[in-house]
Amino acid sequence: MTETTKTPVPDAVPTPPPAPRGLIALPEAAARALLLAGGIATAASAFLAWTWTAEFPGDLTINGYPGGLQWLTFTAGILTTLFALAAYGIRGLGWLLPARNNAPLALTALGGFTVTWFTVIAISAKLGGVVNLEPGGWIAAIASLLPVLGAFALPQERTGTDGTKEAIKAYIAKPDRIPAAQAIAPWIQRAVITVVTIIGLGVFTYGIDTEYGELFIGYLFVVTFAMWAVHTAGLMDRFSALVAANRSFTLAMGFAAAIAFPFTQTDDHYANIGVNILIFGTVALGLNIVVGLAGLLDLGYVAFLGVGAYTAALVSGSEFSTISGVHLPFWASAIAGAAASLVFGVLIGAPTLRLRGDYLAIVTLGFGEIFRIAVNNMDGDSGPDVTNGPNGIANIPDLNFFGFNFGQAHDIGGFTLGRFANYYLLMVLIMAIVVLVYTRAADSRIGRSWIAIREDETAATAMGINGFRVKLVAFALGAALAGLAGTVSAHVTYSVVPTPYQFAGSTPPNSAFLLAAVVLGGMGTVAGPLLGAALLYLLPEKLVFLQDKSLLAFGIALILLMRFRPEGIIANRRRQLEFHETGQLDVPKQTTLTDEPAVTKAGA
Repeated sequence: MTETTKTPVPDAVPTPPPAPRGLIALPEAAARALLLAGGIATAASAFLAWTWTAEFPGDLTINGYPGGLQWLTFTAGILTTLFALAAYGIRGLGWLLPARNNAPLALTALGGFTVTWFTVIAISAKLGGVVNLEPGGWIAAIASLLPVLGAFALPQERTGTDGTKEAIKAYIAKPDRIPAAQAIAPWIQRAVITVVTIIGLGVFTYGIDTEYGELFIGYLFVVTFAMWAVHTAGLMDRFSALVAANRSFTLAMGFAAAIAFPFTQTDDHYANIGVNILIFGTVALGLNIVVGLAGLLDLGYVAFLGVGAYTAALVSGSEFSTISGVHLPFWASAIAGAAASLVFGVLIGAPTLRLRGDYLAIVTLGFGEIFRIAVNNMDGDSGPDVTNGPNGIANIPDLNFFGFNFGQAHDIGGFTLGRFANYYLLMVLIMAIVVLVYTRAADSRIGRSWIAIREDETAATAMGINGFRVKLVAFALGAALAGLAGTVSAHVTYSVVPTPYQFAGSTPPNSAFLLAAVVLGGMGTVAGPLLGAALLYLLPEKLVFLQDKSLLAFGIALILLMRFRPEGIIANRRRQLEFHETGQLDVPKQTTLTDEPAVTKAGA
C-alpha cells in the first residue's frame, strides 16, 4: 500500500499595503518639483506690478520692488521654497523638517495662496473689478496656486521615523538619554533662543505697525499658516525642549524684547497700543489664576480693574477727585489700588465661593454689573458723591516717579521715547512683577492646591485641602493683580469713567474679552493670556469694520478654537493630555517601568 505524501500548501503572501497617495493624482517627483517651482514663482511674482493705480493701499504698481501685501506673498513664497528644499534633503536644511512629514509644505503653500488671492480679490473689490489687475496680479494668482497643487499631490503621512515628534517628545521628557553626538551645546541653545526672540519681536512689531486693515488681515493669514507649519514640522517641540532647559534665559530674553519694542517705533501711537496690550494682558494673567489654575468661572472680573483705577484716580491729585488735597506718590497709589481690589475680592468671594459652576458664574456676573451701576450712581444725586457718576474722574495728572515725568518725551541713546512709551516701560516692569508672582504661586503648595480644586474639588477636599480657603486666596490674588494694572490704566487714559467696566462691549477691556483672552491663549500658562490679550486688542484696533460685529466674530473664533484646539493656542501640558487621546496628539505612548511599550489587552 503506497503512502500518499501531502504537498504542503505555501503560506499566503500578505498583500503589501498600498503606497500612500495625495489628494491629487500626480507622481511624487512631479509634485515635489511643482511645489518647489511654485514657491519660487510665488516669491518672484511679488516683484511685479499687480495693479495700475496707487489708490489701493501699499502702492502695488511698481515693477522690481514689492510693496504692502506683496511683501507677505514674498515671505510665504520663501517659506514654501525653504520647506520644499528641506524635503529634498538639501544639506543644511534638514533641521526644518524634524518630523519628516509633508504637512508643513501644504500649510506654507496655503499661506501664500491665501494672502495672494485675498489681495487680488481686495484689489478687484476696492477698485471696481478685475480690470484693475495688471498682468503681474494674474501671474501671482496662478503662481500661488501651483505649490498648493503640488503639496496636495504629496502623501500627507510621515515618510520617515528618524527625528519624528515621538523622538522629540522623548528628548523633552528624558534629555539625558539622547546620545552625546546629538546634544546641543548650551551656547548654541541660547543663540537659537536669542534668534527666535528677535524674529518674534520683528513679527510682532510688523503686526502693530500695519497701517490699514487689508495689510493686517494678510499678516494674520501668513502668520497663522506659518506658525501652524512650524508646529506640524516639529520645530515647536524642539524649541520647547530648548526653553525647558533654559527657562531663566528665555524669560530674560522675553523681557529684553519687550523693553526693546518702544525703541523700534517712530510713532507714539503704536506705543499706546503696546501699553494697552500690556495692561489688558496683566489683567488677563490675573484672571488666569482664577480660571486657569483654580477653575473658577468669573464673569465680572473687569470690576477689579475698575476698583484699582478708581482708587488711583481718587488719590493721585486730580482736581475732579472728591478726596481733595490727596496726592500720593505712584508707589503708594499702586499699593492702594491693589489693596482696594484685594479687599473687594475678599468681600465678594467670602460669601459666594461656596457656590460652584454656573451659580458662581452668575454671582460674579452680578457683581460686575453692581460695580458699574454703583460707580455710575455715586454722583451726589442718586448716591454719595464719590465717583462723579457718569462723568467720572478726569484730568488725572501724569506720573512723576523719582523725578522722571512720564508725560514728557525723553531722549535715551538717540531714541525719543514719548508719553506712551514711558508708560509702556513702566508696564513692562509691572508685568515682570506679575509674572514672578504668578509663576511662584503656580509652582507653590497653594498652586498645586488650586490645580487639585480645578480637577476635582470633592476629591481635593477629601485629601485634606480646604477648598474654600484655597479658592478665596486665588480670588483675592487675581483681584489684586487686576487692581495693580488699573492704577496704571487710570494715568494712561487721563480719566476714569464707568462705561468700559461691563461684561461685554465692542472694545476691551471688558469681562467677556478678558475671559476670551485666557481661553484663546491657553488656560494655566503664562504666555497664553498675554498672546490672547494681544490678539483681542489688536483685532478691534486694526479691523475697524468689525467694531459692531466683534462679539460675533470672536464667538465664531472661539467655536472654531474649541473644535480644533480646545486647549488654546499655547497649551498647558496637562490640558493637552486631557483634550487629546494618545495617538491623536503627538505624545509619547505609555511605557512600562522598563521603558518597553505597554502591553495592551489586544496584544496580551
